[in-house]
Amino acid sequence: MSGTLNKVMLIGHLGDDVKMHYFDGGGSLGRFPLATNESYVNKSTGEKVSNTEWHNIVVRNKAAEICEKYLSKGDKIYIEGRIKTRKWTGEDGNDRYTTEVNVNEFTFLSTKKGDTSGGAAPSSSSPENTDAPPPEKNDLPF
Repeated sequence: MSGTLNKVMLIGHLGDDVKMHYFDGGGSLGRFPLATNESYVNKSTGEKVSNTEWHNIVVRNKAAEICEKYLSKGDKIYIEGRIKTRKWTGEDGNDRYTTEVNVNEFTFLSTKKGDTSGGAAPSSSSPENTDAPPPEKNDLPF
């Protein structure tokens, strides 16, 4: 195979609310930490072991606004995206590196925020379909 692939699929829980940054040109960026868990039983001790891995998640523009509106700390989400390492300069003048997942698509698996009016949060989004308003509960075929 001569091509390459950079694709990430994660299901996890938000470690914090979505933090938004708005740009002069009208664009926006949302960031949040996502926790994924691994549990297994240690065969030699019989003890249950749990490990949590934290991922830095980045969503852009309309998708970021939707995430901010409907997601809060603890909510479960499925995301697809690409791994991107970003270089920046710290306050001390030293170069720093951050590895992030830039989201292409997402599906809300549970939400607590925005569900007080009886409407349902959008269940799936990608950059192409983020202009659609969230579906109402009455519009669902089931």
